Amino acid sequence: MPDSFTRFGSAHIGAILLAFTAPLVLSALARRDADGAASRIIRWTLVAVLVGNRALRILLLHREGELTIESVAPMHLCDWASIAAVITLAYPNQWAYELCYFWAMGGTLQALVTPDLAYGFPDPRFITFFISHGGVIAAALYATLCMGMRPVPMSIVRVLAWSAVYLMAAMAANFLLDANFGYLRAKPSQTSVLDYLAPWPYYVVQLVVLAIASTLFYYAPFFIIDRLKRR
Repeated sequence: MPDSFTRFGSAHIGAILLAFTAPLVLSALARRDADGAASRIIRWTLVAVLVGNRALRILLLHREGELTIESVAPMHLCDWASIAAVITLAYPNQWAYELCYFWAMGGTLQALVTPDLAYGFPDPRFITFFISHGGVIAAALYATLCMGMRPVPMSIVRVLAWSAVYLMAAMAANFLLDANFGYLRAKPSQTSVLDYLAPWPYYVVQLVVLAIASTLFYYAPFFIIDRLKRR
């Protein structure tokens, strides 16, 4: 039997720290290369890690007999954040970046801190889970710290609009596939922030409010920096 997951155990804390320290180290390395070659290598390496990890996860699900439409369909918000991260790294653009940034910090970070995961380190499912979620956060931070990208005021409107699109798409997929994408039909089996919200279906409305508050919160540092620069 594989080891069970331990919330805030040494492996969990190590995975969280790696998600934040890796982009800092990579950004420092990229800045030392004047011609930008290092940054291109880092960007495409991160793309390969995210895409390769997704393929590995599908193979593991197949090996364990857990391969289903629900388990592989990219319909969790973290899946959409991962797609935005890959696009941002491969073909840098503002719209993909801002989705990657806000979804990573507002959604994927919660999954990283309170994962809906039963398997502990060194089970491959533990490793692929934290590579996928930690990799999205690392990509968002690397794009911000090294690639010169940042959200702008209109990013708030666009991200909330796309989040509404995700909400409707996930609800439709849940209805058609009898699934629980976005945890919109039931709370995670493991302890999470959703446990502090109202019972279903009322917590879905609360999630919308939290999404708005989260977007404003993660834009706040840039708003403050802009105000300080104007002074």
